[in-house]
Amino acid sequence: MRESCGVRDVVREEADRIELSVGRGRFRRRRTLDHSPQSESLTLGAIARAKEGDEDAIRYLYLRYADNVYGYVCSIVRDEHEAEDVTQGVFVKLPARLERYKPQLVPFSSWLMRVAHNAAIDHVRSRRCIPVEEVRDVDAAIDDAGGDRLEALRTALAVMPEDQREVLVLRFIGGLTPGEIAERMGRSENAIHALQHRGRRRLRTELESLEARPVAMAA
Repeated sequence: MRESCGVRDVVREEADRIELSVGRGRFRRRRTLDHSPQSESLTLGAIARAKEGDEDAIRYLYLRYADNVYGYVCSIVRDEHEAEDVTQGVFVKLPARLERYKPQLVPFSSWLMRVAHNAAIDHVRSRRCIPVEEVRDVDAAIDDAGGDRLEALRTALAVMPEDQREVLVLRFIGGLTPGEIAERMGRSENAIHALQHRGRRRLRTELESLEARPVAMAA
């Protein structure tokens, strides 16, 4: 109990310090993080406390990571106000999602950025004004594949290079044009076409290795 109280006090003090130094105003894009052993240990302690509903621990995670999440989301949605909404949504849902986080599998910052990535992609999809009942995942959007094949597709996408996966998701789930994807990713349109081509080829290879039928994506 004494050790738990000590972690709680340290987390609260650090949250107060960050809030005093940077405030709680508008988000700022931030690309760097303190990965020192002390900071990582404090984060793990805050996560454990947050899973128990400790508001100071949740506040600490928000104050430490929100600007990094915002910067990453901005790179996908390309609109600061929309990125703010997505970032807020990530942290509103964070307490419930923390139960799925396994520290031994992946660093918290990487896990959190994947959560932010998924939230940003979902936002891009919704902004395309597709009716909810018509929103399709990658293979359903192509040929109404069954549940087993959808699971194979998800598995294949998970092991692909991130840039190839992001192009395929934006192209075939978000419905963006290569030009729109190029603008969002800060790449040339030719580079996007190349990533799409390599991504489709890699996806087929991965699906074949899973004994699944290749996805026939339209160019």
